[in-house]
Amino acid sequence: MLNQTIPIKVNGSEAKLYTYLLDNSKEIDIYRERPLALICPGGGYGFTSDREAEAVAIQYLARGFHACVLRYSVAPAEFPQALCELAISVAHIREHAKEYHVNKDKIVIVGFSAGGHLAASLGVFWDKEWLSKETGLSCEDIRPNGLILSYPVITSGTKTHGGSITNLMGKKESPELKELLSLENQVTANVPPTFIWHTLTDSAVPVQNSLLFAEALINNKVSVELHIFPTGEHGLALANEETAAKGTSSGINKRCEDWMELSCDWLQQLG
Repeated sequence: MLNQTIPIKVNGSEAKLYTYLLDNSKEIDIYRERPLALICPGGGYGFTSDREAEAVAIQYLARGFHACVLRYSVAPAEFPQALCELAISVAHIREHAKEYHVNKDKIVIVGFSAGGHLAASLGVFWDKEWLSKETGLSCEDIRPNGLILSYPVITSGTKTHGGSITNLMGKKESPELKELLSLENQVTANVPPTFIWHTLTDSAVPVQNSLLFAEALINNKVSVELHIFPTGEHGLALANEETAAKGTSSGINKRCEDWMELSCDWLQQLG
């Protein structure tokens, strides 16, 4: 396995991209190209959670996918810093697809909570000229092939997670930027196929965030698979003992644990 820590430099800040890339074998298939899950942990744009990082990557590896984890910039970094870092990370992986044995047409962004907002942001903004200018990259360089969104922050409206949006705007806060960051209003037919899961009882990021995004995708004829589990707190990560909060049973929900297998089935069939 190839483990690297790759600096992603944007505007004087430095994010880190951690790679978990499976080796090929002459005994199996030396030319195998695998899909890749690029993971954006949550943390309200104030930190990036360990619970939604390497442990998730390992689960994708166990199912035959490559994985990367992006530790993107958070507050006081402001929009579009983290988005540019994610876009550059996608371009880096696509540029090195042959070396990494990655299927460059199956680079999927996996985002949790605020990381889901970041993932969805690339999903809606990858084809925008302003993002190409910010990154110096073409739209095709930074295009994600799919999105896997776990209890994502989506809206800046009445059902928002206010802390995430406030952190993301920082000193740039304005009604115009707040509207831009309400991603259900930015969906077009160019958003990639999307897998979403959420819980009905999430009290931190209301389930309406996922419903609003799914409805916008449907209205724009974008393929979407949506799973709403009846119970479960926010920030479940893998929803099992591996990512349970220290010293508690918080974050264990056997029913929601199914999301990983469901997302892998979806990813396997993508494209």
